Amino acid sequence: MKAAQAKKAPARRRWLGGAAALVAAGLAPALASAAADAADKAGAGNASGATADGTWVQAALPQARQTDLRSRHTGQHYRIFISIPETPAPAAGHPVIYALDGNASFPSLALMARTVARRSKVTGRNAPVVVGIGYASGEDYDGVARSRDYTPPSAKASDKEGGADRFLDFIEQELKPQIAALAKIDPQRQALFGHSYGGLFTLHALFTRPAAFQTFIAASPSIWWGERFILSEQAGLAARAAAATHKPQLLLTVGELEQAVAPGKQLSERSAMLMEKRMVDAARDLAADLQKQSASDAGKAALARVRFLALAGEDHGSALFPALSRGLEFFLE
Repeated sequence: MKAAQAKKAPARRRWLGGAAALVAAGLAPALASAAADAADKAGAGNASGATADGTWVQAALPQARQTDLRSRHTGQHYRIFISIPETPAPAAGHPVIYALDGNASFPSLALMARTVARRSKVTGRNAPVVVGIGYASGEDYDGVARSRDYTPPSAKASDKEGGADRFLDFIEQELKPQIAALAKIDPQRQALFGHSYGGLFTLHALFTRPAAFQTFIAASPSIWWGERFILSEQAGLAARAAAATHKPQLLLTVGELEQAVAPGKQLSERSAMLMEKRMVDAARDLAADLQKQSASDAGKAALARVRFLALAGEDHGSALFPALSRGLEFFLE
């Protein structure tokens, strides 16, 4: 059985990775409501959704919706994206994955989830609800906003950083209830995905509120931030995780080129900076430390499992898409 699953894994990754590439290489599609509005204004739409030859309208992302929310915890506006499987919910409810930097990550992840749904009879896996948490600015990456929301409260934080606890309150107390009102959610199958500063936030959420999600996916986490402050938060993980109904699991990924000069390239100021940040070493060391803790006393382990992946041929920017694919697979295993 395990051998059969192993053979299927590369095929699944090709499906999921191909989905990411299609989205990344093409136009970043808007959501269905925006497309419908554009079609109505152009007078080009019809009942089937087709348009007159030669008429261009806003592209639509199937099976997706969006709304803007103002948080009472942070005082900020967020653009929330959601894709709900068309297949019936399992008895316990749909699994759900929340993705940070939603303006950039949601289209690819939603497409991957639809691929899971199409192949569910073959794989036996249930497609998740996908929730993208983005920003109303509409930017793929809102640098100011994510620096504020994704960094932990610390003496090392500037006056424009350190809002991670307030942002986590927004997710837990404001966003999750709204998602639960839209779809039947399995409260014991929830995942959080974050890349870069989002990966830092994912680790902060795991170390300080391990019961908030059952799966944490930290892609290329900015462990270097604040003189590696995040590592100091690891100390309380075991005690906090003991109160969780289910022990959480963690996937740590990083692009293998995030700490090296790409083949054929010269050492630049940026590559020197990346080497100093030790992106690969820091992620690998953290994963090894957590794995060692779990193996030393399985009965008292804080985490159910820890996996580390160095993504071949990927740098900090390109590592996002394979991390989404591998993260979704890890979550649904």
